[in-house]
Amino acid sequence: MVRMVRLDKNNASRLAELFRSLSDPSRVRIIAALLEGETNVRSLAEIVGLSESAASHQLRTLRQMRLVKTRRQGRQIYYALDDIHVTDIFQRSLDHIQHD
Repeated sequence: MVRMVRLDKNNASRLAELFRSLSDPSRVRIIAALLEGETNVRSLAEIVGLSESAASHQLRTLRQMRLVKTRRQGRQIYYALDDIHVTDIFQRSLDHIQHD
């Protein structure tokens, strides 16, 4: 049975903003890299093929959307996916586009 979902304007706007934040291939690659575990911006930039500055900019957007969180250890900042929902959104979306 299909469950009807009713969205008020605020939640519809927030959901659209979330999807908009996932509309950049660099951000999608960052999320994919973070599925492997937390890492710092230098390693992440290397993994996804961005400059550290560009990676930092994309990470800022992902943090603002609560898709990514940080942990500081000394002078180093480590990035990780915010919670299991991010992994679930990513995996379900990937399954959807690969489904025939």
